[in-house]
Amino acid sequence: MQDLWSKCLARVREEVSPQAFQRWFSGTRPVRIEDGALVVEAPDLFSLDNLKSRFSGLVESILHQEGSGALGLRWVAAMNGGHPAAARPAPAPSPVPPAAASPPAKPDFLNPKYTFGTFVIGGSNEFAHACALRVAEAPGRGLNPLFLYGGVGLGKTHLLHAIAHRVLEARPEARVHYTSSENFINELISSLQHNRMAEFRSKYRKIDVFLVDDVQFIAGKERTQEEFFFTFNALYETGKQIIITSDKMPKDTPGLEERLKTRFVWGMTADIGAPDFETKVAILQKKAAEQNFNLPSEVAHYIAERARSNIRELEGCLIKIIFHASLHGADIDVAMAQEVLKGIIREPSRSASIDQIQRIVSEHFQVRVMDIKSKNRSQSFALPRQIAMYLARELSRASTTEIGRRFGGKDHSTVIHSTNKIREMTRRDPEFAATVQLLKEKAEAAV
Repeated sequence: MQDLWSKCLARVREEVSPQAFQRWFSGTRPVRIEDGALVVEAPDLFSLDNLKSRFSGLVESILHQEGSGALGLRWVAAMNGGHPAAARPAPAPSPVPPAAASPPAKPDFLNPKYTFGTFVIGGSNEFAHACALRVAEAPGRGLNPLFLYGGVGLGKTHLLHAIAHRVLEARPEARVHYTSSENFINELISSLQHNRMAEFRSKYRKIDVFLVDDVQFIAGKERTQEEFFFTFNALYETGKQIIITSDKMPKDTPGLEERLKTRFVWGMTADIGAPDFETKVAILQKKAAEQNFNLPSEVAHYIAERARSNIRELEGCLIKIIFHASLHGADIDVAMAQEVLKGIIREPSRSASIDQIQRIVSEHFQVRVMDIKSKNRSQSFALPRQIAMYLARELSRASTTEIGRRFGGKDHSTVIHSTNKIREMTRRDPEFAATVQLLKEKAEAAV
């Protein structure tokens, strides 16, 4: 059993990133084979949820290949003392009350579609998702406050609602309150006008989980920031969970008081970036499946390549395609998608050529174009090659397959990997981002 799991882990290590393997698989262990399934123990409930939702398909496939026969897979979580959840003795039955009360209805503010199950995880949001899940499993016991930041339509509100859903599933009696900063401001103004500040403060001091969306809008509003400061302190000091979203980091929000900036980063900050190509395709396919709509992969790729702003744009494209297909009773192909979406997705009137991009990048890094196209993996050639691939995806009309072909016959997955790597580096390193931006402007000017 241990030997089988070791073989599986060796295969898993080849399929996932080193960070993902260390984070999610290093603490696992096989505990038994039961009812035709290998039972594998995760170190805690947080790891269990991630392993089940993200890696079950991969592990089951590997297990089927490595095991003898159709051996299934079942995950359990280690409990206190290291015993698997499935091995715990059953608790003594509790007396059944004469009339069991039905659980409280979930608050009206909750969007039933915004759950962890419907959230598509990718490189740009993996960390934020993991933090949100940790908070939902153990509110008030770490990562408090959780501050999520990123652009419009990238999933911040989705994660807020997902946290609320998960908390209320585990504790239906929990007092979970969601508000936008605009609603908070309006409620405060109304309370001041009608002399009901005592009620306002009492309401916000009794919350167990406080969810605040778009907090940047309280910047510059002195009385609102003062009241928010005291609300934050009261909840934090009593161990209540606070989750806040914004379009930027606290330090980069003009008009936000220093005392709030300081408190917002007491716990954990996590950014949500624009989805990469693979995540956009996965989002489109998942949402199409929810609508029982068969979305051809080439159409999903077409939309993902050209819808560059956010998830809402992807959803808008998909809705229009589904409506067109149902209205005309026709299957969708790329040509039809181009026609249907021409008012949403605008094809660039001009685009840089791959040859121009390769020339500009090679001149900047003082290497030959043939070196950029070569298979040489030394850093002096690999980094310019990856930047050139990234710019080709950003500025040209070529597909990832065509870009790979123009870089010495590389596979399209190499182009995608290079693009993701450069995006991550620009997010983390301002100096590198400035270099990439300079090259981008040169390529655009050369059109």
